Amino acid sequence: MADIVLINPKFEISFWGLEHAMPVFGKRANMPVASLPLLAALTASEHRITLIDENVEEIDFDRCARADIVGVTGMNVQRWRMREILIELKRRGVYTVVGGPWVSVSEQYFAGLADVVFIGEAEETWPRFLDDWRDGKAAVRYEQTEKTDMSRVPVPRLDLLKMDRYAFGSVQFTRGCPFLCEFCDIIVVFGRKPRIKSVQQVIAELEVLRAQKREMVFIVDDNLIANKKAVKDVLRAVSAWQRTNGFPFIFVAEASLDLADDDELTWLMTEANITAVFIGIESTNVDSLRETRKLQNIRAGGSMVDKVRRIQGAGMEVWAGMIVGFDNDDETVFDAHRNFLGSARIITAAVGMLTAIPKTPLHARLASASRLDATDRPSFGTNVVPLKLSREALSNGYVRLVTSLYEPKAFFGRLDDFYIAGKVEFGRAWRRYDAEHPWRRPARHLYRWLVAAAVWARLLSHVRDGSLRRIYLEQFWRIVRIRPDPTSARFYAIQCALHYHGFQLARVLSVRDRPIVNLY
Repeated sequence: MADIVLINPKFEISFWGLEHAMPVFGKRANMPVASLPLLAALTASEHRITLIDENVEEIDFDRCARADIVGVTGMNVQRWRMREILIELKRRGVYTVVGGPWVSVSEQYFAGLADVVFIGEAEETWPRFLDDWRDGKAAVRYEQTEKTDMSRVPVPRLDLLKMDRYAFGSVQFTRGCPFLCEFCDIIVVFGRKPRIKSVQQVIAELEVLRAQKREMVFIVDDNLIANKKAVKDVLRAVSAWQRTNGFPFIFVAEASLDLADDDELTWLMTEANITAVFIGIESTNVDSLRETRKLQNIRAGGSMVDKVRRIQGAGMEVWAGMIVGFDNDDETVFDAHRNFLGSARIITAAVGMLTAIPKTPLHARLASASRLDATDRPSFGTNVVPLKLSREALSNGYVRLVTSLYEPKAFFGRLDDFYIAGKVEFGRAWRRYDAEHPWRRPARHLYRWLVAAAVWARLLSHVRDGSLRRIYLEQFWRIVRIRPDPTSARFYAIQCALHYHGFQLARVLSVRDRPIVNLY
């Protein structure tokens, strides 16, 4: 039997981390990573396993020193903390293994710091390694040759995490994406053939999440609709399960913009109570989209603004990913992005500078052109040397753009345009359920009012800036007057918390006494 500890390192502050909003939600981190509980589920019962997520608890290095095996995983933005942890474990003489997205694209990054390296997916290699370790013949490198058959993936061991410390639960339906975006490492790690879990697997995972008393759940698929036909069957089952169980979950998902071209799919997503979807818009510049092979964003069927509004009209908020620094970007890109987000009524946007991740086509192309900054923490926030902008102009324009998007007047202007002027209705499926079960409505409405009040109270006590507090209070009373229902109150409370996170990120970016932070 092995005594195993698996560690997820602390993230760098970013858009996705929602670090500044977590105290407002009464939580320590946004959501658990999928890898730790999944690896635990893949571990034979003969072994003892402990999961440590540094985002919600401190690492007990003394505990790690007593373990037989300590594993460390992490993404690009975690690589510096991963290195620090591995150095400390090596100092203590711990037998260490390392895997995850970053080492899968940069295998030599932790050279000399880990005893074993895992490349790519690990559903097959992790159990094989444990058998090899037991037999005293563990290799120093494992790489899974075939992509994982998702129909054989077990239910993650969420019971081993401190789930009450996360704002969101998480669930994965699919892996892989059919598109060819030049900058993306998803197709490098997970491939272009979408693979999906069975309906039975998905429902089993939802039951586990419900037992953990999670209400907000992030569907972490990089593109939920990568296989539209197959995911429709899953969404029908999720919708039926939601109705049977009184709609216990509010979902957020990620999808590609071609979602707007499939009315049945948008309807099924709203029926499953997916209320927000993150979409990689990336650029308003058609030449930049062609350059990076994001061709799905420029297909026929209307402009990108038209497509975003169709998705919003179906009852889902659209969060956008925006990138600056493509070869076809010049000084006009910053205003173009800002204007697009206003026209599309997109409230929340993750903006970043183009970054070349190892093993992607973008990295190979720029390396051949000697346009990569080889330093591990580039002072300009990205390893890409732009073509039509200086590095200073790119980073300065990026900071101005983020700052302008989260300036209160601009942010709440987009919010009011979307929710008040646009009269968007969320949760159509559960609203029908409420109408069909009127005896349950008072309790549900009271619960939503209490959640909204709790978020507002924590927000106002946490925010030290008096002018911001006044703005948040004005927004609260405005929405209560215009749309006096608990769903609107809760929605606006959450939006204010998200604004505070973005506003604080913009302040961090403006401090230029250290390398600039690339948030997306």
